[in-house]
Amino acid sequence: MSKYLLSNSSIYIDGTNIPKNKFNITDAKFLTTLEKNLLDESYMKYSSELNSKTILNKTYFMNLHKKTFKSLYDFAGVYRDVNMSKGESQFCLAQCLHGESSRIFKELAGDNYLADAKDDKALFAKKLAYYQGELIALHPFCELNGRITRLYCDMLALFNGFKPIDYSHAIDNGAYIDASIACVQYGDVSLLEKIIYEGLGR
Repeated sequence: MSKYLLSNSSIYIDGTNIPKNKFNITDAKFLTTLEKNLLDESYMKYSSELNSKTILNKTYFMNLHKKTFKSLYDFAGVYRDVNMSKGESQFCLAQCLHGESSRIFKELAGDNYLADAKDDKALFAKKLAYYQGELIALHPFCELNGRITRLYCDMLALFNGFKPIDYSHAIDNGAYIDASIACVQYGDVSLLEKIIYEGLGR
């Protein structure tokens, strides 16, 4: 687990990069396994519940985080109230989070949750990369932002007739991290767009 820098607050057990949790788990590998199991359960749950009436709005996004990790973390589903950075990447300032989040999801709703682009894979990948890049830069939760953002984008893909995006190669070789850094530091989603396009299938 890599550690975020949070101003005036810490969600980590003192002297570690392990998030404080409801079971006082101090074994990082075990905690990572629990997180993965919870995420796998959410993939099955939310993909099975997805239908034409599902509204993939801000509330849906926040509930993905809350319902996936509430058994483990008190901060599940709660937007952070402190500033956060990681390395050279400064994420959205805490006081701007809700406003920026509302802007992103309003824009996405205006884009018909990408339904108008579903027949054009290249256009769909381009639009999805833009919104995923916005959510990466937002980084609204104290932890587990990347996994929930990818879960949310997979729900967008499924909603529009695609399969979940295969990020495995890009994650394994570090390309996804590079793409995420480019999104935050330079507002450049071109690397992310390539990863999404290559991992997108019907």
